[in-house]
Amino acid sequence: MAKGNSDLGEQALSKAVEMGLSTQLDSVESLEAEIRTNPGALLQGEVESADIQGQGLVIKGDLRTEELRVQTDGMAIDPIKAAFGNIELTRPTNAAMAAKLTEADIERACNSDYIQQKLQNLEVKLDDRPVQMKIQQVQVSLPGEGRVAIATDILKLDSGEQQHVAFSAVPAVDAQGYQLMLNDVQMEPNNTSEPLTQSLLAAANDLLDLRQFSLSGMTFQVERIDVQKEHMTLQAKAHLKTFPGG
Repeated sequence: MAKGNSDLGEQALSKAVEMGLSTQLDSVESLEAEIRTNPGALLQGEVESADIQGQGLVIKGDLRTEELRVQTDGMAIDPIKAAFGNIELTRPTNAAMAAKLTEADIERACNSDYIQQKLQNLEVKLDDRPVQMKIQQVQVSLPGEGRVAIATDILKLDSGEQQHVAFSAVPAVDAQGYQLMLNDVQMEPNNTSEPLTQSLLAAANDLLDLRQFSLSGMTFQVERIDVQKEHMTLQAKAHLKTFPGG
């Protein structure tokens, strides 16, 4: 629910944002929006800021965020529609965004239908020849020291042979802020095929595209990844063409 704003216009807009964003989510544990403006500025279509905080937000069935916060700068909106509790941006606006993901959130995303469809019949190169693979259940842990540990069993479809892949790496983001990269890769002792692991990492670009977490009308660029024991935090700048509730 919206926080205790003193102005009825702020309350109406805050509620509209909460309801609009909720329609884009498969489920949510809690969601609060706070719009800051005043009656005079609102008549001119000006909003001072918006602050959205949520917990347990799920999109696309299995992509879950433990915590999400979005804070915008000043916004230009349609004042007539705003009078009816509807926010429609008259120009795009920028925002700062922070998302916290737990180990379970990341593992759930890796095993989601959305990602698993990309992992079926995945083709990698081994000994300079293409080999089709099927990746089984993926296990993810965040042991600390900035690392993520990944383990899975991979079936080679041509021979039926199964290999166990286990490694840890340091996540980083590319210069554009869209692509997650895995640096300083270290093989675990129970890894049965280092060449397969390296080939799999080389083919992983499409799987590590952070834009899959975007909501409708919003694009974002990740500026920083902070990996701690059992959770990861992404800090990003967002660009909004439309606003939840608009």
